[in-house]
Amino acid sequence: MIERRYPESGADRLPSYAADLVRLGVDVIFAPNTVAAIAAKQATAAIPIVFAVAPDPVGSGLVASLSRPGANITGTSSIATELSAKRLQILKEAFPKISRVAVFISGERIVNVHLAEVQRAAKALRIDILSTQIQHRAEFEPELAKLRKWRADSVYVIQSSTNFNNRELLVEFAAKTRLPAIFPYEESVELGGLLSYGTSFDALYRRAATYVDKIIRGAKPVDLPVEQPTIFELVVNKKTATALGIKFPNSILVRVTKVIE
Repeated sequence: MIERRYPESGADRLPSYAADLVRLGVDVIFAPNTVAAIAAKQATAAIPIVFAVAPDPVGSGLVASLSRPGANITGTSSIATELSAKRLQILKEAFPKISRVAVFISGERIVNVHLAEVQRAAKALRIDILSTQIQHRAEFEPELAKLRKWRADSVYVIQSSTNFNNRELLVEFAAKTRLPAIFPYEESVELGGLLSYGTSFDALYRRAATYVDKIIRGAKPVDLPVEQPTIFELVVNKKTATALGIKFPNSILVRVTKVIE
């Protein structure tokens, strides 16, 4: 039997949902992302918890270390912190003339860690960055004016739960800027985003499911090291590239793993 809880109205409901699952006495709590995993961890120190796409499980305080998670929680990581710099490098390689990147952040604490990596990479690449956020379509015009005034020449979306949930909004905004944009999720490219680079979430969810299976069969989270991804995907949207008049250099094309037609 599976008990499902999904906060359609926002992450603020997660603590109450986690507490509800604890009261039900479930055998394992599956928390797909960092925000959900933190809510579950705060709700119980006894029931095993498995996460799937935590960007930085150590930095966010979910586990003590990757090799020895400690306590009652383990899972798979999307290593977003390490990929933050790589994503900016790919954007620069694809568009060598860019120098002013608008970086879309969000309110989660872990975003500050990702942003620090982007800032370090930007300094090495001689790129200026402008941190910005969008939560609603009503913010489009003020943000567009802000980016134009700053003379942004490209867009970078940081990996976070909020940005994933707002992926349609961010893709729509990127289209309005008519600037090259890189996203952390293939799902964004499927919606019309130009380019994405990151781990395969489908692969991480499948691996996380094996952790749940092992725990149900008697394994303890403390004995299951956090697994890091081995599959990385560079995805481009051909229709969007054509609409923007973009031609990718061969150094990018030879590494593309999937083309969205």
